[in-house]
This record gives sequence, C-alpha cells and structure tokens, in this order.
Amino acid sequence: MLEYAEKLTTEPFNIQESEIEKLKMNGFVDKDILEINQVVSYLNYINRTADGLGVELEGEEEDISKM
Repeated sequence: MLEYAEKLTTEPFNIQESEIEKLKMNGFVDKDILEINQVVSYLNYINRTADGLGVELEGEEEDISKM
C-alpha cells in the first residue's frame, strides 16, 4: 500500500493495473483502494495548495535553525 501511495504522489500518471492487482492480492478490495487513493490525493492537494501559497499548516514544527 505504501508503494502505491508513494507512486500516486510522485508519478500518478504511471500507475499500472498490475499495481492495483497487487493491492488486491494483499487483501485490499475496491472500496479500500478507492479510500487509499482519495486520502493520498487529498493530502497531496492540501500540501501543494499550501506550498503554492506559502502557507504554514497548523501544527508544523518551527524551523529550529531560526531559534
């Protein structure tokens, strides 16, 4: 699952059917795979939006080099 999540983050255009099948062979059903996809995609969206606007997200740790 983590390999799928990483690839969805870094190169979603290269997701292959075989990767979906690998998830299924490891016990994930379509509903699970959809949920993984939605959560990963949403978090990527939020982070890219915040980064693009220069916004610090709530709970980010302070840069210790500035202390």
